[in-house]
Amino acid sequence: MPFELRTGERLDDLMAHGRHIIQSEEVFSFSLDAVLLAHYATVRPNDRILDLGTGNGVIPVLLTTRVTSPVRQIVGVELQERLADMARRTVEGNGLQDTIQIVQGNIKEVGTLFLQGHFDLVTCNPPYLPVGQGDANANEHVRIARHEVACTLADAVSAAGRMVKNGGKVAFVHRPDRMVDLFYQMRQEQLEPKRMRLVFPRIHQKPNIVLVEAIKHGKSDLKIDPPLIIYREDGSWSPEVAAIYNGRSLI
Repeated sequence: MPFELRTGERLDDLMAHGRHIIQSEEVFSFSLDAVLLAHYATVRPNDRILDLGTGNGVIPVLLTTRVTSPVRQIVGVELQERLADMARRTVEGNGLQDTIQIVQGNIKEVGTLFLQGHFDLVTCNPPYLPVGQGDANANEHVRIARHEVACTLADAVSAAGRMVKNGGKVAFVHRPDRMVDLFYQMRQEQLEPKRMRLVFPRIHQKPNIVLVEAIKHGKSDLKIDPPLIIYREDGSWSPEVAAIYNGRSLI
C-alpha cells in the first residue's frame, strides 16, 4: 500500500527490512534513542507488546523486525492526534496493520483502554525533562514530547507496571542523570531492573543515554551490559551502531 503523505511531511527510510516512516519538521521526529530502545528490548515470537507514547510509531515498526516469526500484537498509544495519525499511516504504508494498532489516548488513562496485565512487553521513550528544566520549546508538539507537561516519568512507569503481566518485561530509555528516579519509580511498581546499558556518544565522553529493562515481580539481580559507543573518533558510526542501522544486528 502506498504511503499517504500530507502537506509538510516526508518519507524516511528506517534502513531496516525495507521499513519507512512518515515524518515532519513541524512535529517531534524520532531520534537514536527510539532506535536503540527497539533493539534493546527483549522481543519474543507471539508476544503482546505495548509502546507508550509511540509518537509517529517508530518503535512498533522497528519491533516487527526483531523476530523471524510474527509477534501476536503491538499496540502504540499516543496522546497527540497529529502524531497518532502519522503513525497509523506509517503502519498502513508498511503493510503492518494486521500486527500494529495505533490508539490515540493518554498514558495516564491506559487502564481504561486495555486489560491490566495484558502485555508481555511494554516499551517507553518518555519525555526526559521535568517542567521548568531545559529550554521551553514554542512548538507544542515538541514541548509535549520533550517535557513532562502531559506525562511524568512516574506516570509512564505506573502505566507500564499496570499493563505488563507478572513476569513480563518493561523497557525504558532515558537520560543517565534520571537513572535513580527511573529505578525508584520502577520499584514502586514492582518492576525490578534486570538489565542496563549506558550509551556514550564517543569513547572519551560521558554517557547521554541509558537503556533499562525490568521484570514485573522479578528478583533483585541487575546485569550491567557492556557500554555502547555511538561514534568513532572520525565521526562515523561505530561498527555496532552501523550494524543496527543496516539491519544486521540486534543489541
